Amino acid sequence: MARLRDEYNTKFAKAIQDQFEIKNIMDVPKLTKIVINMGVGDAISDMKILDSAVEDMTKIAGQKPIITRSKLAISNFKLREGMPIGCKVTLRGNTMYEFMDRLINICLPRIRDFNGVSRKAFDKQGNYTLGISDQSIFPEIDTGKIKYQQGMDITFVFSKGPKERTLELLTLFGMPFTKIKKRQEQTV
Repeated sequence: MARLRDEYNTKFAKAIQDQFEIKNIMDVPKLTKIVINMGVGDAISDMKILDSAVEDMTKIAGQKPIITRSKLAISNFKLREGMPIGCKVTLRGNTMYEFMDRLINICLPRIRDFNGVSRKAFDKQGNYTLGISDQSIFPEIDTGKIKYQQGMDITFVFSKGPKERTLELLTLFGMPFTKIKKRQEQTV
């Protein structure tokens, strides 16, 4: 069993239930899946870029991604309907928790001048989306063999909850959020 999954089952669920005074344990937010998405707009002109992105995402996620295709034709971008423009992978179960553990403890601290992730990236359902500008923070990627710099979006999808509860759960998992800056009163 993954370390974070075991900690959620033994400690974190009970802590969230006590902190927010939730009566039913089934109303406690639970991480259901992590979706990793790479939009590769340059793949319109060069398919090697998309192949490189699929190869890198396979190393990062541990499973082969699916290729996403355009739904509309946009002539200004020379984009036709059905052209490959990105790739994505959905992680669940132990793989999801192991990826999250690697991301929080190994990858995010490798970002240069890292001060934490934003607290404002929650949607109305409490899901959290994190944008990463470079895939080289992952130790699976050999920085000497990177052909194309590529960013990605990582979305943490929860089963329940307003953002206050899911924020607290991510904090318990160890997500390094930025500090809240207190407004300083100036006296004149």
